Amino acid sequence: MELRQLQYFVKVARKQHVTQAAEELHVAQSAVSRQIHQLEQELGLQLFVQKGRNLQLTPVGKLFLSRVEELLTGLEKAVGEIKEFLDPEVGEIGLGFPHSLGISLVPSVVASFRKDHPNVKFRLKMGTFSSLIRDVVRGDVDMAFISPFPENNDQVTGEVVLTEELYAILPSSHVLADYQSIRLEQLRGDSFVLFNENYSLRSIVWEACRKAGFSPTISFEGEESDTIRGLVAAGMGVSLLPEMALTEISPLMPVKVKVTEPHVTRTIGLIRKSGQKLPIVVEMFQQFLFSYFKLR
Repeated sequence: MELRQLQYFVKVARKQHVTQAAEELHVAQSAVSRQIHQLEQELGLQLFVQKGRNLQLTPVGKLFLSRVEELLTGLEKAVGEIKEFLDPEVGEIGLGFPHSLGISLVPSVVASFRKDHPNVKFRLKMGTFSSLIRDVVRGDVDMAFISPFPENNDQVTGEVVLTEELYAILPSSHVLADYQSIRLEQLRGDSFVLFNENYSLRSIVWEACRKAGFSPTISFEGEESDTIRGLVAAGMGVSLLPEMALTEISPLMPVKVKVTEPHVTRTIGLIRKSGQKLPIVVEMFQQFLFSYFKLR
């Protein structure tokens, strides 16, 4: 059994498609198929079954996948720890984050850290609330910024690093655009431009509207804060966005108005896998972040 066979197996299991796995591995499809076939022959069992155009893991394939992922994660961390032991300044940090934090916060903290540690590499991965937790638990990233902070998840642990206020954003032609502050209830009759259901900001806005006594009418659902901001500026509706998502200046900008009732905020946390010892370079970065956000 070769390491390459296990790596190919995991990739096919995750993609559920040999062609897509081969493309990500940058090898021929026939090479991937051959390695999977040889692995099944050596094990004497069937790892996949065909389901339409996709491959589906058999029950024993699912069991084997969980063990192989643990093995590969352990091997990868062992190699990384040895390299970091020799020189932590040339290590790599896997960091996950939601899209809204990629506009300013993540670039700012990475740039600040790299001033004193220029040889440390970053492996960045953007995702939704649920996918970021999955990436941390699975070991795809070492840690992740996440919003809101998951208070009751035994698989991850961490700290709230920041609490951020959300503002109403309105088209410049809106009747409330000149107000310094508003009550959210005043937007009851407006259509809302919101994130889709995979994004935590949607649930935060929805809950705020519920507290204000109404359910928002949705005119558009998006996946990026700059799209939502632009559509609001174009008159497609109103929305609520954190201040961090409103720092970038573009030709078409909405009006930002403070919401006083209810006061709408989101927590931003830094999470890591529960019970897992962080590599030296990641621990170094975590301590830097604690200092950056003044948590310690």
